[in-house]
Amino acid sequence: EDVVIPRDAEIDVRKPADWRAPDIAQAAVHAVFVAAIYDGVARAARDWLITFLKQRVPASLGAPLATLPRAQEILGAIEARLAVNARLIDTFARDVDEGVELSAGESNAVKLTVTNNAVAAVEDALSLTGNHGLSRTNPLERHYRDVLCGRVHTPQDDSTRVGLGRAALGL
Repeated sequence: EDVVIPRDAEIDVRKPADWRAPDIAQAAVHAVFVAAIYDGVARAARDWLITFLKQRVPASLGAPLATLPRAQEILGAIEARLAVNARLIDTFARDVDEGVELSAGESNAVKLTVTNNAVAAVEDALSLTGNHGLSRTNPLERHYRDVLCGRVHTPQDDSTRVGLGRAALGL
């Protein structure tokens, strides 16, 4: 109270009681930013994986791992998840930019879906690389640890699902 704040230093000055209501627009932007971070981690993991598959030539195979149909299929599954993520993030960000009113439940569902797709993509990459992917000398190990943080980054999956379930039930 009674503190002078120059107008050019003000960001968002409100009374404490005014902060109790959730800011839906801020929640939507937050969810898109969080989703984009973990999608970026998964894309970095995918990029490393592609190089690894092209360069790794096991003696027993005599050809790069990239020639194996299993590797191609799993990489295809990663690509599918990342394509869905790109569509969700791009569409949602466009809606935010255009001032479309978005619900907290919808923004949280985007974060949940994108983050889980990112985790699954990195786990798929690890399934192809085995111990090489878990070695601290390769960035995939760090990407895996980083992307797992998405599961506990607010809003958490369980809170999102409970909120969506309650809304569907009219509670």
